Amino acid sequence: MTALTAPPPQSNPAAPPSDRASSRPRSGFRWRRMLTVCRTDLLQLVQARDYWVPMVALGAIFFLVVPTILLLTITKIGNVSVVQQISQTLKVLPEAAQAQIQGTSAQGRTAYALAVFLFAPVAVVVPLTISTAVGAATLVGERERGTGEFLAHSPATVREIYLGKLIASLVPGYLTTIVGFGLYSLIVNLIAGPAVGHWFFPTSQWWVLMLWVIPPFLAFTLSLVLRLSARVKSTAAAQQASGLVSLPLIMVAYTQSTGALFGASVSGWVVGAVAWLVAGVSLARGVRSVTRARLLGVADEV
Repeated sequence: MTALTAPPPQSNPAAPPSDRASSRPRSGFRWRRMLTVCRTDLLQLVQARDYWVPMVALGAIFFLVVPTILLLTITKIGNVSVVQQISQTLKVLPEAAQAQIQGTSAQGRTAYALAVFLFAPVAVVVPLTISTAVGAATLVGERERGTGEFLAHSPATVREIYLGKLIASLVPGYLTTIVGFGLYSLIVNLIAGPAVGHWFFPTSQWWVLMLWVIPPFLAFTLSLVLRLSARVKSTAAAQQASGLVSLPLIMVAYTQSTGALFGASVSGWVVGAVAWLVAGVSLARGVRSVTRARLLGVADEV
């Protein structure tokens, strides 16, 4: 007699998209799906000239135009008394910062202080401004364009969608900062280097700032901006709300990064470690804000 065996479990085609997606295996193509979401957003940004042209202009102004004008004014200025007065103002810096200033002339010391300490906000303002502009519209924009339904019914899980959107928002701002930082370093060494006596930039504190401190501040800000983008009903509302969120964070990041440059070399590592911890917690909680119902625009909590 043939033994009776239970039929294999069949998937329920009527199950909601979230249930079907959660039952899919999480290994294999998970990273590929996330990268597909990221690549799609980045391709759309590349094709949008009304976005990347202002982005390039913003980076050029902060990293090239303003530093070049100020450093040339300091190193090539004819009125030596003005440079002496500016040099005297360096005494208001903390003792740790004053001990780091190099140069045998007033022009050299002033140029060194401007290049190392004054332009610290550049490394904070540029990536946060560019990335928040992308992140504010990334989720709510899907609903407005009618492509949110495609994402909601795609094989990608909400976590993969969230991480893909996060990376696509982070890359433009941080890439602009890295490229601008390289050009800024070249300008500083070419203009201020002769006045100081040697090429000196980037300093060790700036390496810590760019590679260890700025990324977690950027990730934390984007985690909040993506939450807003998932909850609001229009791109305009998302941009206004992200501005209210990012502005105080820019001030906090600037304060911490400047303090890391002014203080001892260990302080930058400590600030970065704390920022990474906060960013990790915020990113983990931020995944919950992305749901398939919100992508479809039918969630009651939107």
